[in-house]
Amino acid sequence: MSTAAPGGAHNASEQSGDSNDVVIVGAGPIGIQCAILAARAGLSHLLLDQGPVVAAIARYPVYMLFFTTSERLEVGGHPLVTAADKPTRKEALDYYRKVVANEGLNMRTFSRVTGVAQLDGPDSRSDTRFAVTAEATAPSGLSGTVTARAVVVATGYFDNPNVLDVPGEDMEQVTHYYTEAHPYFGRPVVIVGGGSSAADAALDLYRAGANVTIVHRGEDMKRTLKYWIRPNLENRIKEGSIAARFQTVVKRFESGGVVVAPIHDPGDEQRLEADQVFVLTGYSAPTWLIEVAGARVDPETRKAEVDRDTYETNVPNLYVVGSAAAGTKTSEIFVENGLVHARAAMADLARKLGPAREPVKR
Repeated sequence: MSTAAPGGAHNASEQSGDSNDVVIVGAGPIGIQCAILAARAGLSHLLLDQGPVVAAIARYPVYMLFFTTSERLEVGGHPLVTAADKPTRKEALDYYRKVVANEGLNMRTFSRVTGVAQLDGPDSRSDTRFAVTAEATAPSGLSGTVTARAVVVATGYFDNPNVLDVPGEDMEQVTHYYTEAHPYFGRPVVIVGGGSSAADAALDLYRAGANVTIVHRGEDMKRTLKYWIRPNLENRIKEGSIAARFQTVVKRFESGGVVVAPIHDPGDEQRLEADQVFVLTGYSAPTWLIEVAGARVDPETRKAEVDRDTYETNVPNLYVVGSAAAGTKTSEIFVENGLVHARAAMADLARKLGPAREPVKR
């Protein structure tokens, strides 16, 4: 496959049938690390993503500060230089773009992978072939089918929110992603959820002068709430600066409002005014792509069944790394341990497919 600048335009018809040693699905930090290690191991690679590079980080709140420190987010040995100990969203976006460019990775953004199929062929794992089909989501994206000796799925979970499945959830005023507080000064906003993302958003909106109400089905905010967030939020709720409806569920969304009811009295419906609703109830890793390829997942947790030493699935040369393997247990995977997955998977692939040397692990 010809290589161009990251995200550069290609004639889509030229891509059909092109082959690589490995196709990596998902251009987040884990996918980028996989591509770097593939290149350093002498493996030809193609890195695909249905959106921009590090699309999940691009969808983070505009002024977000990472919970973790800079060195834990680094890939390929490239230092992440930041103004403070913890990077901002903008600093992370700048960093990952520069890493992709400096490494010269063969990446095609805005290319949604729609299928991965194992091709008939020799039984030897080193000769396994896959057909990877993609469709462009922008004019510069890839449409067509490429083949590969191996596939690594590093798609994450941020594009798969946990929906409430109630009427009106598709309304324009309802979103599963928090952006920023400024537009909601002096306006009523409802946040659905009880985790750290919901708490962070509630405090940010409160500080910007919004009228905030939290709706959560639990008796209190989740136990997993970050320890430095809880006291601030609890004090704001106690003093009435942020309203909270615990043990309450959403019945439906309406224009300009949310209809809720207590869990133990579902007929006692009440309407909360809301110009905007942020449904921050978490995300789960979609499994349809790896299941179509023949990989097994746990029926309860939806976790991918992988070899914990190599992250290879039951399908030879098909790997699932990072939070893509987490199913509904996404809180167990972070960039830090996802990078461990990437190194293990690419070391195994280098051993099987590459020259007689291991990838550089930096």
